[in-house]
Amino acid sequence: MRENTSLAAWRRKEQTIGLWLSLANTYSAEATSQLGFDWVCVDLQHGMIDYQDLTYMLPAISNSKATPIVRVPWNEPYEIMKVLDAGAMGVIIPMVNNREEAQQAVMSCRYPPKGFRSFGPIRGALYGGKGYAQEANDQIACIAMIETKEGIEKMEEIITTPGLDGVYIGPSDLALAIGLPPNGDNRIPEHRAVVQRILDTCRKHGVAAGIHTSSLEYTQEYLRLGFHFVTLGSESQWMTQGAAAALSKARGTQQEKRENTGY
Repeated sequence: MRENTSLAAWRRKEQTIGLWLSLANTYSAEATSQLGFDWVCVDLQHGMIDYQDLTYMLPAISNSKATPIVRVPWNEPYEIMKVLDAGAMGVIIPMVNNREEAQQAVMSCRYPPKGFRSFGPIRGALYGGKGYAQEANDQIACIAMIETKEGIEKMEEIITTPGLDGVYIGPSDLALAIGLPPNGDNRIPEHRAVVQRILDTCRKHGVAAGIHTSSLEYTQEYLRLGFHFVTLGSESQWMTQGAAAALSKARGTQQEKRENTGY
């Protein structure tokens, strides 16, 4: 079947840069995914996107070489299986707290005997190509988010869950979990210490480590630290930032500070 090029890169300990999609728009998904990103993640958790939108966005992303990934709303097997059947090659599962929850995520991504994913990859097999049924277990990336108080305490048992391919850090929720304001690009020492612990534990056990950022500065910094996959930003973020910057220059005024929306 089609190779998951991002997963293959992580297994070689190589680094990748991704794009986050939060708007339910096929054209913007197609246009931005062709910019050269290694992977593109469609966000069903916080993005303005539902499953019906996803069925149009994934084919649009397929016109590029980027690996299509989906962040599901929650660690629900039927949600995970549904996006895989739609053609996702990787799934990011939010708010994973312990090994039991990590195991459920992994099992939802794998066909028996490695898991309990139900067979019916209606578009997944079309996009994945010949051999999908036999090879999908090795090509689908299962990624757990560590971003809660319990998840931080139990990071080692989550990261060492058999079959887990990667861990993704949501910096804002991570901040909330340790009693800090929900700032994504964060230099507070307590926050950076937890981020470093997660990265070090992933390296120790050979699991890919990823993190969300909202700026080039932080993307470059986290790549220097050794993260395997880093989000450069989202299409909605670049749209609003670019428009706000141009408007303030046109008016000759100071650009107003926007409320932190996570994008």
